[in-house]
Amino acid sequence: MPKMKSVKAICARFKVTGRGKVKRGRPGKRHLLTKKSGKRKHHLESTAFVAPAQAAMFKKLMLVNR
Repeated sequence: MPKMKSVKAICARFKVTGRGKVKRGRPGKRHLLTKKSGKRKHHLESTAFVAPAQAAMFKKLMLVNR
């Protein structure tokens, strides 16, 4: 049976923490920033966690066993 290959796009966008949660960045900070308030842009810089149901799928695609 051939080796499993991880999905590199998923690996680039998400990181797995030490406890096994999947971290993601927040969308909306690329363009059209003049109409967004400073507070809104500041909060878009923070990271968020993926929902547990999706986290299991992403970990399978990243070949993580945590």
